[in-house]
Amino acid sequence: MQWVRIDNRLVHGQIIETWLPHTRAGAIFVANDKVAEDAIQQEIMALAIPQSIQFSCTRILDVAQTMRSLSVSAIVLFATCADAMKAYENDFSFDVLNVGNIHYGQGKRQLSASVALSIEEEELLRRFALSGVRLDFRCVPNDPVQVKF
Repeated sequence: MQWVRIDNRLVHGQIIETWLPHTRAGAIFVANDKVAEDAIQQEIMALAIPQSIQFSCTRILDVAQTMRSLSVSAIVLFATCADAMKAYENDFSFDVLNVGNIHYGQGKRQLSASVALSIEEEELLRRFALSGVRLDFRCVPNDPVQVKF
């Protein structure tokens, strides 16, 4: 089992305190090309994760292979919609995509308290939906789904 999430903050308190217990995941994977090449960023993230939880950072194109070899449930974190789509188009399949946090910026439309999307991001999420991926817009598990897409 895997829980796939877009959250530009990647590893942070909501992941550790709410999503880990909710999903009962035994692993957290950060799928991000920059972080996969930055040992210091990885060490900082690892400090927040309980030692009983497997932690790894992987390049986006390696997510499918990494997940096929995994024997425990996992949370897979992407920083952007584009990163999630890149993995999806490269054989990483999933049924649900949790959109947890995408910061507001110029040219973005605020869809919920924690999600603001550019036109390009909205189009990527529409592509997921048209592919049969259910979009789940919420920060933490006990929140209701905030956006119907």
